[in-house]
Amino acid sequence: MSALEWFAHKPLGGGIFWIQERFYESGNRANIWLVRGSQRDVVIDAGLGLRSLPDYLRDAGLLVPAEGAGPRPLLAVATHVHFDHSGGLQHFEEVAVHSAEAAALLRGDNYEAVTWLSDREVARPPRPGWSARQFRVPPVRPSRLLQEGDVINLGDRQLTVMHMPGHSRGSICLHDKDRKILFSGDVVYDGSMIDWLPYSRISDYIASCQRLMELVDRGLVEKVLPGHFNIFGAERLYWLASNYISQAGICHKISTCAMRSIASIALRVANSRIISQ
Repeated sequence: MSALEWFAHKPLGGGIFWIQERFYESGNRANIWLVRGSQRDVVIDAGLGLRSLPDYLRDAGLLVPAEGAGPRPLLAVATHVHFDHSGGLQHFEEVAVHSAEAAALLRGDNYEAVTWLSDREVARPPRPGWSARQFRVPPVRPSRLLQEGDVINLGDRQLTVMHMPGHSRGSICLHDKDRKILFSGDVVYDGSMIDWLPYSRISDYIASCQRLMELVDRGLVEKVLPGHFNIFGAERLYWLASNYISQAGICHKISTCAMRSIASIALRVANSRIISQ
């Protein structure tokens, strides 16, 4: 299967494209965002990597420069290193990730990447003989380590890094302040926030949600482009963040601790099987 078959995209206007993996039929299917700038293009999250995303971008004509201009550099930014967002980083020459998760990406740590893929989630295998049991996030050396407040300059637009741990220790959002757009990764999407994975932390998540609410209170966000599911607005963002805080009581913490223990054991068993194959 070619990259052109595996991916599909939708233009959103303003140089932003929404890209998805067509045959990865799972709630874990991550949104991929291409943001085109006058001097640099940025891909936010990279999917599983079963086909080459840069090949798709080129073949689909999404990287065509303005008439008379040379090709723009292409940077892949991972909002975090979980497998559904980071598997495709291997295909990019320039990769950026928050420093808290850089070592995990460099060593191909599929425990921290929470790699958990099944055959039933892939409607059409990318090549003959492919099996989900073979899937791993390969080691990738980041070319840029991100920190809170860093700015990714695309020329005519800037994306500010907001370190928002909780879902994972290196989770980030990217904020286009001028356009009031938030690329939120898995910090927040229109669904239940997952805080029971390895390196998730409820206290961090509460603090991150407070920051999200503050962005809305200050009128700094009007549109959220999340890591999963559909785009939503400021009112929904505020509700999702405030609802998480209100639910994060002692009962939630106890149940989350139990779920984290189970998930940790399952991931270690699954990854030991992959390594031994």
